[in-house]
Amino acid sequence: MPLEPLPPLFHRLNREHFDGSLLHRGSPLVSLRWSDGRMTRTAGFYKRGRGRDGGDLCEIVLSRPLLEPLPREALLSTLCHEMIHAWVDRVLGLREAHGPRFCARMEAINAAQSDFRVSVRHRYPLPAASVRWQARCPQCGRTTPYRRRVSQAACRPCCERLHSGRWHASCLLVFEPAAVTDPERAPETVRETAS
Repeated sequence: MPLEPLPPLFHRLNREHFDGSLLHRGSPLVSLRWSDGRMTRTAGFYKRGRGRDGGDLCEIVLSRPLLEPLPREALLSTLCHEMIHAWVDRVLGLREAHGPRFCARMEAINAAQSDFRVSVRHRYPLPAASVRWQARCPQCGRTTPYRRRVSQAACRPCCERLHSGRWHASCLLVFEPAAVTDPERAPETVRETAS
């Protein structure tokens, strides 16, 4: 899907799910932008701090590489997720990540509509070029794509099944370079991404 302008979507979601509270005198309490193409680890984020000019910075950034190829529902879900963060911070004046107020607003939005589903974590396909390693469990043979090698990582299902849920060296993952050379022929890889 080609990238959509974010302001009209923001205003619609603000009106429908936040009672217009993310506006002050007609202006959004948060700026919006698409990433420059390098953001591949997360679908989006809400950031508050100081800008380069020293002024107050509140912005939502959405990942161009992750969201561009996905259906519109993924964009709406991610934008709404980040808007909940902005609402908790700017309207309620609280500092919580995915705490009780975040979850209550998320559940209310999901109950009020069926166009998309807001969640704490998404499972979106990663761009094929970003998968560099395949980790294989020596016990069950299951493989999982990884962006980088992880020291002492073990197969959770095998640890649970064979060792009462405790980490065990017999389940250590074996990392091998990913064999994908042609991104067009790459199998779809999925990674859980925080929004």
